[in-house]
Amino acid sequence: MTLSFSYHSEAAAQAEQLGRLSPDLISILHQEKLFKLFVPKMLGGLELSLPEALELEETLAEVDGSLGWTVTLCAGAGWFVGFMEKSLREEVFSNSHVCLAGSGFVGGKATKIGEIYQISGSWTYASGSLHASHFTANCEIHENGSPMLNKFGEPIVKAFILERREVEILDSWNYMGMIATGSHAFKVEKIEVPVNRCFEILPEKVTLRDPIYHYPFLQFAEATLAVNILGITSHFQKLVKAVFDKRQERKAFSNRELSYFKRSFKKESARISESKKKFYEAVNESWGELERNGRISSVTLRKVSRISRKLTQACRISNAALYPFAGLEGAKSNTELNRTWRDFNTVSQHALLIFPF
Repeated sequence: MTLSFSYHSEAAAQAEQLGRLSPDLISILHQEKLFKLFVPKMLGGLELSLPEALELEETLAEVDGSLGWTVTLCAGAGWFVGFMEKSLREEVFSNSHVCLAGSGFVGGKATKIGEIYQISGSWTYASGSLHASHFTANCEIHENGSPMLNKFGEPIVKAFILERREVEILDSWNYMGMIATGSHAFKVEKIEVPVNRCFEILPEKVTLRDPIYHYPFLQFAEATLAVNILGITSHFQKLVKAVFDKRQERKAFSNRELSYFKRSFKKESARISESKKKFYEAVNESWGELERNGRISSVTLRKVSRISRKLTQACRISNAALYPFAGLEGAKSNTELNRTWRDFNTVSQHALLIFPF
């Protein structure tokens, strides 16, 4: 999939220095509706299917890791539109420059008092926080001084929509890669919001009929994260080859060494190509089931989870095998290759994709 705008290494390097995507790029992303990949057209979104969105997210991540990740996470938060009541989704998405950032962490307490909730808490890793118009925040629900429990005796958790003016962003994204995502923490202290500002990400709580909102959240998250890792890997491996070829122009390698590199690169390219093929086959199978049957079998869902993790593991193995061929250029902190390497080794640490099974 090709993009309708260009984004170059120099701009990505500047974004890393800023610790955020530039305002000009954010304007383009809004114009292209890329923060609304899963939002219905009637609310100004692109209304993409999951396979369509994954291909786009992979392309963005190959251009730049922070770009792909920011769009993926913010668009993923926009997917929650399918679980909001009509009044809330129309209020939030009537803004053409809406962008949701958030955290899956249950970091807050929401106490119900009449027709409002009083919320306090803090949440980590809100990618895109520096340009978000709204935040999503998971809270345990309390009433009359006690936590509310479900039928299994577990605390009830609901997600809340918070406006940018209501939150304090904490400067906490101090990691070696994905710097321009601005994945900072945020907090609130005893703010009051109306009761319609909450929603639950449960199958029985879907409020829109489009198939995308009936795709289970776990596999949705695993697949969208995995394609970012895939895109960054493709970028990294192209850069390694370019650096190696440039070194070879100085006749730095013997025929034997050159032959070894070519075999290694071919082997790792094949590894990634095969893993990518299996990944998209599994996703397309699951999407086909959903469109035909209104649901996805547990067998197919397990396959999507497994192949998302296996794809991530294949990328780890492949990138580790090729990194030495970059020489010291790979360790030079101000190069595109090093930035991509750092991005990969940050994003591939995501808890959902650690284990390859």
